[in-house]
Amino acid sequence: MGWYTDRLLPRVIDRVLDNPDFREVRRRQLAPLKGRVLEVGFGAGPNVPHLPDGVDVLYAIDPAISVRPKADERIRRRGVRVEYLGLDGARIDLDDESIDHVVSTMTLCTIPDVETALDEIRRVLRPGGQFHFVDHGRAPDPKVASWQDRLQPIHSRLFGGCHLDRDIPALVEGCGLHISHVEADYMKGPKVMGYLHQGIAVKAVGAAT
Repeated sequence: MGWYTDRLLPRVIDRVLDNPDFREVRRRQLAPLKGRVLEVGFGAGPNVPHLPDGVDVLYAIDPAISVRPKADERIRRRGVRVEYLGLDGARIDLDDESIDHVVSTMTLCTIPDVETALDEIRRVLRPGGQFHFVDHGRAPDPKVASWQDRLQPIHSRLFGGCHLDRDIPALVEGCGLHISHVEADYMKGPKVMGYLHQGIAVKAVGAAT
């Protein structure tokens, strides 16, 4: 499973999500970014072409180092400063309140210790900083949710630990961030895999780190 999860699967996911509809999702979610930005789940850098000019530096975290050549190619074409920071979103090597924006695209569904990773995201965000998330999760339709529960064990094994049934907004708010905007709807394709949340959460000014 090492070769599959470390090398083949990241390339497949990058290819599947590099389509016009999802590129538009990336463009809209990343448009407000500026200053110091952290991306948890950087992968092959599919967000890089959509980074606005106001981004000074992007810190990148992802365990899939096999796709870094593809990411480096995108970085060169975009001409943005990217610094690889580590492999694990549950341990972020940045100072408290040092980041203006954090980005996570189709990552919260997969991080094993997602609550700890979200605590770290909250810690490094400055007061008033924003967390931009795009992720699929538990559907509101009971029939779809029931199928998600049934398929979850095999889906997780096939897709590198990805969860169909995580309540993404509840996880984000559970770490102490306030969701200021969220949109949710089904993507094209199987509903069981495609209930997508697109949101922005804010760290309150005056909140304890």
